[in-house]
Amino acid sequence: MKLTLAIAAAFATVALAGPAIAGPGEDLAAKEKCNKCHTDKDTKKGPAWKTIATKYQGKADAADKLFKELKNGGKVGDEEDHKKVVASDADIKALVQVVLTSK
Repeated sequence: MKLTLAIAAAFATVALAGPAIAGPGEDLAAKEKCNKCHTDKDTKKGPAWKTIATKYQGKADAADKLFKELKNGGKVGDEEDHKKVVASDADIKALVQVVLTSK
């Protein structure tokens, strides 16, 4: 009986810990519905986050540039207009880090 309860408690802990692991960047991506146009690895309407990370790899100004593009919205490179992300600067910076660390 004790073993069954211990196993059940372990499963519950793992199941409930999943959403808690997501940080502010992931939370903002979900709130802003970024997955309508972007995914981690596949191009949809917008480029995959992995593609963006590869494009900006090794560029010192990458985080600042992406932050400004998300904060201000508008034309982004050769792509269509990107919507303005309404959130705190800290949350937008967290989202930028999620994008830039995508593999």
